[in-house]
Amino acid sequence: MPFSVSWHTLLEHLDELPADATLITPLSHSRIHITDAQEHRVIVQFDESNEKRPLQRDQFETLYHQIQTTHDGFDLDRLPPDADPYPAVLSVHPRFEIDEDAGVIAETDGPTTTQLADTAHEPDTDDDRTEPDGLDVYSDALLLIDALERHDVTDLPELETATLVNLYTLLSDVQRDANDFRQEVADVLLSRLHHDRPVAGQYGSVQRTSRRNRSLKDDEDVLSMLEAEGIDRERVMSVDRQKVDEALEVTTLTESDIYEIDESEYVRKAEVDDDVKESRLQGLKDRLAASEETEAEELQQEIEALEERIDDLTSFQAGTEIQG
Repeated sequence: MPFSVSWHTLLEHLDELPADATLITPLSHSRIHITDAQEHRVIVQFDESNEKRPLQRDQFETLYHQIQTTHDGFDLDRLPPDADPYPAVLSVHPRFEIDEDAGVIAETDGPTTTQLADTAHEPDTDDDRTEPDGLDVYSDALLLIDALERHDVTDLPELETATLVNLYTLLSDVQRDANDFRQEVADVLLSRLHHDRPVAGQYGSVQRTSRRNRSLKDDEDVLSMLEAEGIDRERVMSVDRQKVDEALEVTTLTESDIYEIDESEYVRKAEVDDDVKESRLQGLKDRLAASEETEAEELQQEIEALEERIDDLTSFQAGTEIQG
């Protein structure tokens, strides 16, 4: 099938998209939407930056032919810089589909999916927030926010000891919960990031990186191989702390004879009163719910008053009524 046929099929499907349809680019996961579909190009706009960018027909044709010449799909990592929107837009075509797990875009004869964002479960406004179930960091963060709002933390020495203890406990809990949740998020993100390409969000960006950890093989194997290369084992032997501690127990030596000791003091969380936290948390939830209901009622009253003013200003009145 010539590209011109596929191109016009793509343009037809782009024209049928709702005005608020949002596409997700496969590599950077940027949110874009189509502002215009023309004979020689497609105009997209990035939601994060409001930047508009023309995507040229000849670049779509190049991508099309690249897909045609591969058996298992075109590797998205081979895309040039800033070409991420092209496969996202091409996926609107009924015969092209992106497989993010495999990192490819391929042509298929069966039913396909597009990079259209699923907005069916997305809240329309920031007011439609719900409490996540079973997420400890949410509860502890709510308690911490309440404590920060009730106390002047800009002058810590002036706070009572009990208040400082509460702050330290909540900060410790939030740190632990957040780190656990951060790791869960990272595990999911890892499958969606490709080859050090930064992925931007509203608050920052992340990228896939790697670290190299080393651990020595069996001691005798290492020493034998080094000796075979002319390295004396004494050059690489070191003191084993565990064996030193075991030796101290059967000698008259003291710890200070062997170790340089530098003592420092620190604060450590001893225990957490979960019952008090839960009671306080429930009180906060009830207060927030009541506050939201009051704000909603006040907003509704303001809207009704504004509508009445608009009706008064825009309603038609006969000339005699105005003069009267």
